Amino acid sequence: MAVSRHDERHPRDQLHRQLGLFDTTMLCVSSIIGAGIFLTPGHVAATLPDPAFFLAAWLVGGLLSLAGALANAELGAMFPRAGGDYVYLREAYHPFAGFLVGWLSFFVIYAGTVATLAMGFAEGVGRFVPMERSGLILLACVTVAAVSGVNYVGLRRGANLNNVTALLKLLAIAVLASWGLATGNGNWDHLFASRTATDDTLAAKFGLALSPVLFSYLGWNAPVYVASEIREPGSIIPRALFLGLGLCIAAYLLLNVVYLYALPLGELAQQGNVGEATARVLLGNAGAAAVALLVLASVLGCLNATVLVGPRIAYAMALDGYFFPAVDRVHNHYRTPHAAIVAQALTAVGLILLLQGFPRILDYTTFAIVLATMADTCALYALRKRQPHRPRPYRAWGYPWLPALYLVANGGIALAMLWGRPAECAAGLAITATAVPFYWRFTQRARLHHLEPASPSTETSLNEPPAPVEPRARPRC
Repeated sequence: MAVSRHDERHPRDQLHRQLGLFDTTMLCVSSIIGAGIFLTPGHVAATLPDPAFFLAAWLVGGLLSLAGALANAELGAMFPRAGGDYVYLREAYHPFAGFLVGWLSFFVIYAGTVATLAMGFAEGVGRFVPMERSGLILLACVTVAAVSGVNYVGLRRGANLNNVTALLKLLAIAVLASWGLATGNGNWDHLFASRTATDDTLAAKFGLALSPVLFSYLGWNAPVYVASEIREPGSIIPRALFLGLGLCIAAYLLLNVVYLYALPLGELAQQGNVGEATARVLLGNAGAAAVALLVLASVLGCLNATVLVGPRIAYAMALDGYFFPAVDRVHNHYRTPHAAIVAQALTAVGLILLLQGFPRILDYTTFAIVLATMADTCALYALRKRQPHRPRPYRAWGYPWLPALYLVANGGIALAMLWGRPAECAAGLAITATAVPFYWRFTQRARLHHLEPASPSTETSLNEPPAPVEPRARPRC
């Protein structure tokens, strides 16, 4: 289905459409598979009493994430621009709603995730090369700078690095899983043993177990943030989300079958690093070292994908005048939002130096991710009602029930986090609240630039727009 010029691109957006289906699918895969699948299964096993329900939790969590992805795919195909949820909430409700979630996404979700992954990578390296805490922090900061540098010098370079790390992750998971199952050192009876539990207790525990499972699937929405750099976003975004999540669901189920083959559920629940414990049982110390390297590669790939995606949020906001000056600039030679990339790197380094710990950064980031994901899903309903005639190259399958299931699941996770870690959740909300005074300041600037005439430029900037902004009707709220 054809879309209007207004739907296709922001008038000032000078990024080039370079990403195809393979690039976009691998971006989805890299954003999902980090360290979570090697660490969180122990928490899930501690909650559920039965191997069948343990595996079912990973399948259900994947299908719920797919329901959210299909809803997000409609929004991404409908507004194929940089910025993702910033654009969706601005269109669904009001510029303030878009600004709030954009501020949250840039300063908390993406910069926080970059800091989290960089610290995780540094601590993983520290297992092979012992160093002081100050050395780990320095290594994390250098890692942020190096990965940001790769993405600074071209989208193609960042995408190629992402493609390589994603393929290596999937290949390594398949090889190590097949090798482990072929050794005969495990026991298939572990998959069929069960502990007793009443139906009511089991249902409640299954709901609790979904929280870490859904966290392990987060990151599937990465492609929508780079929609203005995808060649055919209306068709590629839905397919990439479906294929990327499908590959991750299959990989996660395979790994969890291997975990149960190696260790009974009770022992699995006692492991902090399930991946290494499983490899040690099936493959010995060499296998455990191989899994440790796989975790490092997974974290690095996820870090690169996050660094690639996050700056597009600030860039999209700056295009509308709702962010700091010059962040909307595109590099003359590399055609990347270089100022936004630098801004994200500096923010992430600041978080590393301020918080100086992987768990605290993780807690600080996760609650914000859940809130932003819920806001996206709500935007789908609002836009169906308020803009029913806007062209939609793809319509979410299972609407309205499947998006509602995903919304309810994430609502339960948000409540559980508020109850269990209120201080970290409050920190994320406090950062969001800092957006309010900036919004009023940026609103004046956005109005001025909306009325400015065009002037040609070889570098995109709000101060030097290449074309006049076409008047647009704001949806009635």
